[in-house]
Amino acid sequence: MSHIEEDARLMAAALSFSRRSLGLAAPNPSVGALVVKDGLIVGRGVTGQGGRPHGEVLALEEAGELAKGAMLYVTLEPCSHHGKTPPCVDAIIAAGIARVVSAIGDPNPKVAGEGYRRLREAGVEVVTGVCEEEARRLHLGHFLCVTAGRPMVTLKLAETADGYAADVPGAPRLVISGELTYSFVHMQRALYDAILIGSGTALADDPLLTVRLPGLEARKPLRVVLDTKLLLSPASWLAVTATEVPTLVVAGDGADGEAVKALEAKHVEVATVPCDKAGHVDLNAALRLLAGRGITRVLSEGGPHLGAALIAAGIADEVLILTSQKSLGREGLPALDAAANARLADETHYRFAETRILGEDRLMRYERTL
Repeated sequence: MSHIEEDARLMAAALSFSRRSLGLAAPNPSVGALVVKDGLIVGRGVTGQGGRPHGEVLALEEAGELAKGAMLYVTLEPCSHHGKTPPCVDAIIAAGIARVVSAIGDPNPKVAGEGYRRLREAGVEVVTGVCEEEARRLHLGHFLCVTAGRPMVTLKLAETADGYAADVPGAPRLVISGELTYSFVHMQRALYDAILIGSGTALADDPLLTVRLPGLEARKPLRVVLDTKLLLSPASWLAVTATEVPTLVVAGDGADGEAVKALEAKHVEVATVPCDKAGHVDLNAALRLLAGRGITRVLSEGGPHLGAALIAAGIADEVLILTSQKSLGREGLPALDAAANARLADETHYRFAETRILGEDRLMRYERTL
């Protein structure tokens, strides 16, 4: 195996390991690091809960004396500035690492190549750009918070075989997906910092939006409702369980004060942002609000209207379409309108990434063109 192939193989392992802290590492990216010596992995690390410790430090600690003369594979440029902890480059140099292989540079102005420069000045061999595209996708939330002031957004929609997300208004709630898809969605929730819906979904479905899988009960992503006029009932599941799971309602400017008080009495946090020209909560303003709270990854489980708005605004960075084998067999609410479907099919906006089977359902995944 060539040096290039070996670097790619080990970086793929580091990227896989870094996924362990998705949904836990915010406000920092979930960075994976491997210390490799004589072809063996002697240390592994991934960003800790709440962003500390960094993955590099944990990998070096596990490697101990074996780090001297070893190689470090890391999914993001090591930090070079003093924050809540000392710079990772200092720990790497002190450990005696001989070669650092990094997937991608950090756009944070406090790093932005300075980590690589300091390592090279200390005599460490530095190789960059290994599995760069995969790392960019993995750390997209961090990149967007730095460059665009917003978290990354994954849009999840379920549809019947004939393309509907819901029955006609007033009909019983439509059960679309099977058990395996149900588990998949809950696993996805565990990988995000926040779950986002609109007021329409909140009122129609009265969801919990919690992670309900054995062993993952401690995962409690922030539940966010975009609710321009504060229509969410204090008797809803979201409000009733707000003491157990953090819940934020984002309303439009000038929201009713009594409605605010009623929700806050249930321990629901209420924040306001400007409205867009259509009179709805401005999506970009809401996402900037979340980024300001340290949120880097958002899973949208809202309905067709929110989904179409996210795609139209170019802020649905990943789209998951879960299609059942069952048809509604009559007119209902389309999962996506014609404009959203056309944008998904346009390679200048989105690229088809993968398809897989989940029991009786099919997953289609799209990535926004970067």
